[in-house]
Amino acid sequence: MIRVLIAEDMHMIRSALVALLSMEDDMEVVAEVERGDEVLAAALRVRPDVAVLDIDMPGLDGLSAAEQLSGRLPDCRTLVLTGLSQPGNLLRALKVHVRGFIVKDAPAQTLTDGIRRIARGERVIDPELVAAALETGSSPLTARETEVLRAAASGIRTAQIATQISLSQATVRNYLSNAISKVGGRNRIDAIRISRDAGWL
Repeated sequence: MIRVLIAEDMHMIRSALVALLSMEDDMEVVAEVERGDEVLAAALRVRPDVAVLDIDMPGLDGLSAAEQLSGRLPDCRTLVLTGLSQPGNLLRALKVHVRGFIVKDAPAQTLTDGIRRIARGERVIDPELVAAALETGSSPLTARETEVLRAAASGIRTAQIATQISLSQATVRNYLSNAISKVGGRNRIDAIRISRDAGWL
């Protein structure tokens, strides 16, 4: 039996995933959580073979949860469910040892086959996502620019960002200005939107 953990914040989708996998003779859903920051604790408790993670969850995003799993429970392989609109996330997923990356609107058979293949040690990546990621490319932002833009995305002011990441306000403004320019945004809100859509944040 392939022991599966499901992490999805939308109750109806999570229930549908549990029902779908429960119909498979060789799969058992051993845990389901609705927040990204609940994934690691649940996985350490039940020791799944495969964790199916939504990319967007409260508390912690799916890729950060996958990174935690890779560090603390390397035998658990991860499969991330994503939207096609964020191809840049594929590159980040590969860096955190995600084994599967599938779009949410793929047929149900794609998910069940993907779980089986990942459990066998294979890698499963939606070819459309690969094409979109190659077209979008990797993030033009430096690590610090990404950090500052991500902090700005949480809605805090420049002074708070400066305090939070131990920089001067002038330096924060410079990083924000560089990030806006690099992604082709009109302002910080536009830059955040562009970066999120590309999967760079």
